[in-house]
Amino acid sequence: MSQIIAFQGEPGAYSHQACLQTYPDATPLPCRTFEDAIEAVRSNAAHLAMLPVENSTFGRVADIHHLLPGTGLHIIAEAFVRVEIALLAVPGTPLKRIESAMSHAMLLGQCRAFLGAHGIARVTGADTAGSAREVAELNDPAMAALASPLAGEIYGLDILARGIEDEGNNTTRFLVMSPTPDRARRGTAGMMTSFVFEVRNIPAALYKAMGGFATNGVNMTKLESYMVGGSFTATQFYSDIEGHPDDANVALALQELDYFTSQVTILGVYPRDPRRD
Repeated sequence: MSQIIAFQGEPGAYSHQACLQTYPDATPLPCRTFEDAIEAVRSNAAHLAMLPVENSTFGRVADIHHLLPGTGLHIIAEAFVRVEIALLAVPGTPLKRIESAMSHAMLLGQCRAFLGAHGIARVTGADTAGSAREVAELNDPAMAALASPLAGEIYGLDILARGIEDEGNNTTRFLVMSPTPDRARRGTAGMMTSFVFEVRNIPAALYKAMGGFATNGVNMTKLESYMVGGSFTATQFYSDIEGHPDDANVALALQELDYFTSQVTILGVYPRDPRRD
């Protein structure tokens, strides 16, 4: 029996593409929300969950950083997926026939140049794959969808144009979540460690907490803050660093971090995706 990997969205979503790209032998399980995808793993309906955390054009995915610490799940891998946007239409439709295109607002904003050049109006849909499904159901040759080529294959739509995004390097980073941690050193690109922490209520606590990473030569690739529980004084930080907690320099940096924080939770230790570069 193959592994089941849960993702948020409909078949053909970019999260679905991430599942197929990273685990080609697994069975993808579409879920309505991020919480549903997480719960699928917690309830043993799925073995893993594929969650988007940030996009190179639009930044972090809302809500994910708030959800991660309370899931009880562990990051075991990361996956970088190129977001290729295709213009999809009902079979036999020429490009000149398209009057409007439906998609998630984020994708519509990424194809302004192409849509403007062809006089195509933008129609906001619930999501990318759902828009492709709706266009297939409407069967209106004047209406197209902006979605992944995978969505075109699934819903039987023609690809009139592909790679039409304004930014040619548009990429989304995904995290693979598992009910059990896996800190084994895998791959050839090194390891990553992700964690959340809250600093102690002392002057320059964050500055002092970060000092250990600088003095021990640990590269911090991400540091983000967000409020906890709606409080303006309780701030939690999310961080990604290069290295494994068993590495001498990382161990020293984490030890110093622990001194200046009230709480540190390691979310996962996992191989660095070579596509990160």
